[in-house]
Amino acid sequence: MVVRLLHRAGVRSTHLHLVSLASVGLCVTLWVRAKTVDQEQRGNAERRALFVGLWPPTLWLIGDSLEGSQ
Repeated sequence: MVVRLLHRAGVRSTHLHLVSLASVGLCVTLWVRAKTVDQEQRGNAERRALFVGLWPPTLWLIGDSLEGSQ
């Protein structure tokens, strides 16, 4: 159902694969930035990086599902 909606909206598997790779870059950027903030804010910054790090596999698999539905 979600895959069908995304397909109708014009989203293609390539789009989601690129967003997945971009989120890996965002995660690394946030992780490096977390090492530069003071100790009080470091925990939140690291959790934010880990949260974003959970996105790539999900986005990649949705992209694979879109690829199979074409």
